[in-house]
Amino acid sequence: MSVVEEHSITAFRQVPRTGVIFVTTEAQRLGFSAKNPDWCNLGQGQPETGELPGAPPRVHTIPVDVDDQEYAPVQGLPELREAIAALYNRLYRKGKRSQYGPENVSVSGGGRTSLTRAAAALGSINLGHFLPDYTAYEELLDIFKAFTPIPILLEGERGYAFSADDLRREVLGRGLSAVLLSNPCNPTGKVVQGKELERWVEVSRELDCTLLVDEFYSHYIWNSPPGVLPVESAARYVDDVNKDPVVVFDGLTKNWRYPGWRVTWTVGPRQVIDAVASAGSFLDGGGNKPVQRAAIPLLDEAFVVQETMALHKVFQEKRDRLLSGLLRLGIRADRVPDGTFYVWGNVSQLPAPINDGMGFFRAALEKKVITVPGEFFDVNPGKRRAARASRFRQYVRFSFGPTMATLETALSRLEQLVAEAMKAA
Repeated sequence: MSVVEEHSITAFRQVPRTGVIFVTTEAQRLGFSAKNPDWCNLGQGQPETGELPGAPPRVHTIPVDVDDQEYAPVQGLPELREAIAALYNRLYRKGKRSQYGPENVSVSGGGRTSLTRAAAALGSINLGHFLPDYTAYEELLDIFKAFTPIPILLEGERGYAFSADDLRREVLGRGLSAVLLSNPCNPTGKVVQGKELERWVEVSRELDCTLLVDEFYSHYIWNSPPGVLPVESAARYVDDVNKDPVVVFDGLTKNWRYPGWRVTWTVGPRQVIDAVASAGSFLDGGGNKPVQRAAIPLLDEAFVVQETMALHKVFQEKRDRLLSGLLRLGIRADRVPDGTFYVWGNVSQLPAPINDGMGFFRAALEKKVITVPGEFFDVNPGKRRAARASRFRQYVRFSFGPTMATLETALSRLEQLVAEAMKAA
């Protein structure tokens, strides 16, 4: 077999892969595929997508209307935007004078697309972002040069806590005009919610600092009061939907468990929605029309409640199982996750070489278990920070997105991995 020499095309730069894409690519070199039952993908960023006990039936067919052959509006189908606005008003804004309308919603073809539209619409500002946080933010924060990304460090010793007073200090001290965060946080599982989230919105309003809140895991909340639907959104604490500088991102990908549909949305002041829709006109041109139409019934409140409660029961059991299994292996979490379907595990107490996130990842691949090294969440746009070891090099993100059976198999294999490493130490 002939060897094909790699040739560098000088017009293009080398674009880095995000954490999940990197680990999946590495696993594929060893034979991984999504349809291969021999593999346990604890690196996946999607929830299991099949039937769950008590959940509404899954959608398996999507009709195509006659006019679906044409482009969808860049901002999304009007009827879908109306349904999204109505859902936010029912879940979070009952009794409030100011209500969201379709003009407060822009629909996109995926979470990264909605975030990219927003980033493209930002002006020449200082934009705060947290460490650790979602891996895909790194390239997003680097590719657009109008704004300057400013990192904000969170500490495991404090359980990654960050108060409204901390936010005020950072905004004033670093001259921030906007802050980007995932809430619940991917990877730590920390959630800003209730009174604390309300105070964040108050600080945002008072200091005119826009909160850009990635809420794609906002239905995976594990510490809600009994009897309360386990969801949360900054939209709950907005006074005036067109004046308060609060922009939230969500979609069908995680909370509805339809990642392949690529239907997401941005909710915020009309001025912001106009700007992100304009950005979409040159970035992506709009989303998939038939799928947008099919998404409308999924936004019915009764459907959302039924899906969320079923999801919550199944995923909380998986969360507890993964936490206990990892702890037994000597992998601890700085914080029991309040949200998401991830455990942010510290492997520093394990024997070398698996006491390092990348070492653990490589060794686990040999057992056909995929994880994500923690260093990928050390968001470093443009690689401007000094080339020293990441603060998160001894962390690994474990997903309990897969089925319980997959988790059990993975934990059994990881137990073998740790036992072999201890024997060799």
